[in-house]
Amino acid sequence: MVDIALDPNMYYMTMSAPDTLRKAAELGFSYVELSPRSDFHFWHHYPKADRAYIDELNKTQKETGVTIRTLNPVFNWSAVDEQERQAQVRNWRRLLEIADQLDVRDIVSEFSGDRNRARESEHQWYHSIEELTPAFERYGINLIMEAHPYDFVELHDRALEIVRGVDKDWIGYEYCCPHTFHLSDGAGDAARMIRSAAAAGKLREVHVSDAFNHRANDGNRYIVNPPGADVTVHQHNAIGQGEVPWGEVFQTLREVGFDGIMSVCIFGWHEYADEYNKAALERLTAELGA
Repeated sequence: MVDIALDPNMYYMTMSAPDTLRKAAELGFSYVELSPRSDFHFWHHYPKADRAYIDELNKTQKETGVTIRTLNPVFNWSAVDEQERQAQVRNWRRLLEIADQLDVRDIVSEFSGDRNRARESEHQWYHSIEELTPAFERYGINLIMEAHPYDFVELHDRALEIVRGVDKDWIGYEYCCPHTFHLSDGAGDAARMIRSAAAAGKLREVHVSDAFNHRANDGNRYIVNPPGADVTVHQHNAIGQGEVPWGEVFQTLREVGFDGIMSVCIFGWHEYADEYNKAALERLTAELGA
């Protein structure tokens, strides 16, 4: 059995955080994964949720029966600049306090850093992990890492090696379906990547949305100008609006006995948010018996 969570990002522009839990209940979800929003935890900024905010979220969890299953913060704890890294570690310390007060025991996050200074960024990430280990262990919170496009590590195999290098049971790995082609540099071999993470005992979460293969044909599935600009473009489309091999993904998850978290993270289709999120929940329930 898996826990299917809604990332309510597409509702953030019109709803408070508590209202997104009510929306999740309306759509049939039992869990949410709260991704960055400015009044809670925002990209690379100190978390803004205060005691009243946390109390309201806890009250809404009880009222709706929807559990905040995970938080998905993005802090640049791999920053090469040491002052910036220390500030991001401070952000993490506060987020862990908030997670504990919400009784959230799994946090999924990104490596961040600078892919043009990958070695130095990797050093800084390990430094941050060392500093934060006592807090993670004191609160009993698990960390689930994903390799994100434009992080200092973007490829699945290398990211899994880095996670395993920490050698902590509470640090796991997240397979991100919309990053399938970035993780594999266009190969799209989802089954191999899922199996390798599961074999290492690290596969804890799967992000669910679709994307096109940016390497396919002549690499012009989508275009960045000027050519060669130092950016990375990716998508979080509804299932079926891309080239992720879903049959392979679901079959492999069943074969490895995946029983972790699946987070529906479709972005950028606000006008179809209810339709796409409900369809994803139905598909995941049918495929994985949740």
